[in-house]
Amino acid sequence: MVVENNKTTLHYKFDVQGGDFTKAGDASSRVKKILQQIGAGPEIVRRVAIACYEAEMNVVIHAHRGTVALDADLARVTITVEDAGPGIEDIDQAMTPGFSTAPDSVREMGFGAGMGLPNMKNCSSELIIESQKGVGTTVRMIFDNA
Repeated sequence: MVVENNKTTLHYKFDVQGGDFTKAGDASSRVKKILQQIGAGPEIVRRVAIACYEAEMNVVIHAHRGTVALDADLARVTITVEDAGPGIEDIDQAMTPGFSTAPDSVREMGFGAGMGLPNMKNCSSELIIESQKGVGTTVRMIFDNA
């Protein structure tokens, strides 16, 4: 917890391992629990949990490793997901519902339907995606009225 200018901000960071489906969803579950413990409203908790899970699954499916960071105060929740992976070649195309680059093995497990990024956009107040091919992707989701 950080106190700056009489404003209390929570900051947590969780590691995510690419390809580890046994722990997939752990970081987003922890984020949800933290928000519930600090008294965030059920609607913001729901939106953050959905978007955070989608972003975390993208790390598990597509990247080597990544992190999920939670920054929250009374007015806003920010989730920043950074990964080391292949990057997103065409962000506009990736935002198209149903578009997926997930391999068949992942689709057979029930993931990779191409709704992750659209769901993140729908749940967040603001979605910022920066990606560099062969380096990785950073997704920042801002949720107002926390």
